[in-house]
Amino acid sequence: MIKLTASDTFIVAEEGQAPRTISGVAVPWNTEATVSDGTRVMFTRGSLKESGKKPKLLKYHDDTQPVGIVTSRLDTEKGMLFTARISATSEGNDMIELIKDGAVDSVSVGVNPTEYSFNDEGVMVISAGDWVELSLVTAPAFRGATITEVAATEGNSNETELQPMTDKIETAAAVAEVPAAAPTAPVWAEAKREFKLPSAAEYISKILKGGAEAQQFIANIKAAAPDVLTSDTPGILPTPIVQPVYNNFRGLRPVVDAIGVKAMPGGGKVFIRPEVTTHTSMGKQTTENTALQSGTFVVFNNQVTKDTYGGYVTISEQDLDWTDPAVLALVLDDMGRIYANQTDDVAADALVAGATVTRVLSAANLSAPDKWVEWVYGASATILSSSNGNLPTHLFVDPTMWSNLGKLVDTANRPLFPQAGPTNAFGQVAPGVAAGNAFGLTVVVDRNFASNTLIIGAPDGFEIFEQQKGAISIDVPSTLSRTIAFRGYFATLMIDETKFVKRTAS
Repeated sequence: MIKLTASDTFIVAEEGQAPRTISGVAVPWNTEATVSDGTRVMFTRGSLKESGKKPKLLKYHDDTQPVGIVTSRLDTEKGMLFTARISATSEGNDMIELIKDGAVDSVSVGVNPTEYSFNDEGVMVISAGDWVELSLVTAPAFRGATITEVAATEGNSNETELQPMTDKIETAAAVAEVPAAAPTAPVWAEAKREFKLPSAAEYISKILKGGAEAQQFIANIKAAAPDVLTSDTPGILPTPIVQPVYNNFRGLRPVVDAIGVKAMPGGGKVFIRPEVTTHTSMGKQTTENTALQSGTFVVFNNQVTKDTYGGYVTISEQDLDWTDPAVLALVLDDMGRIYANQTDDVAADALVAGATVTRVLSAANLSAPDKWVEWVYGASATILSSSNGNLPTHLFVDPTMWSNLGKLVDTANRPLFPQAGPTNAFGQVAPGVAAGNAFGLTVVVDRNFASNTLIIGAPDGFEIFEQQKGAISIDVPSTLSRTIAFRGYFATLMIDETKFVKRTAS
């Protein structure tokens, strides 16, 4: 259960009685606080309801010590307002004395969150919750969560004296306007006249009395209040920023993820990747004591050259200090996305260029399922024969070819790769999922492939090496700025082109 305290609370007495009603803001909206277990939380407007079961009024969040009930709730722009009544019990009377003495000067809510999420700063943002209780406490989670005024009476006098407590906080802005009932008699027009605006305690005291007196009181406030528009107060109108910052660029690496990345050696600009190019020979011995089949074994030294990929920006010291959210985190996030896409583009181009074995699938046959089946199995047979017994496992396609694949239907106009995935289907390809399965092969779709790319193959015939260096920052004192760079070493090698077959249109 989330337990938080809020600000601007005070106690009011009914005429001739000891003070028994407290009112104020239970929860301010969009204000961060830290609860007892260290969780940072924030309530959005509408997260607590005005109706439903009334929350109990407790001492110190102890459900064995009830002292009253919350009688009303009001959702305002500032926060959730409340009015609570302290019961006429010994516990309630003791609590009233503690409030009057200033020993207990805050309120706290107890809420069970039902809908919430975490923002980029790790704050739990609660959008819905069950308000279970309101407690009288001594230490608030929100700063300024204090009881600000005590209204007390002497004897049975009808005159109410306000006794301010220490560190009084202005609370008039926290009280929502209560609409007056419809008038029962004509309202005559009259000129505005001077009227001293009441304190928050005077206002609530009048409203609790109700009736014609409260209606007239509200009418006087409206008549005396000046018309203030947003055009009159541009200097105090905030320009809020809705976080987090939206960035639609997805730094995905479909080809790199499908192939996998190997560690790059630290030293040297060029490194060697050995490959067996000539295998030993085996044969039948013709007769006893005759020589066996002679052969040789050759390991070729493939040379791989490291390439560097990266970029930089220069940010002013003022931009680093004044932006909210901080620009540095946004820049680093974007650099990581762009680096990922750039290196994937390099890998995609290298895979297309390195796949030299081709098989024809004409443009006219891209909508014919039988021609696709013929191409897939023909290419697989080529790989099996040419690569010494290897079989393909992946189908690499660009978005256009992926669309053609997903639209294939049989003679009854049924999808060849349905999302439902029946047992007799050739696979499953869905428009909302980048990966899929077709003809028993893993489908890898990548927007970095050239148009009309279709490659079938085994990923271990193509290798990717990488050393991510990440970000580096250097201050530039002469311009009061900082240069941020993001970089990495990246290289590819088509070590066995016999494991791939590329589609050609003719």
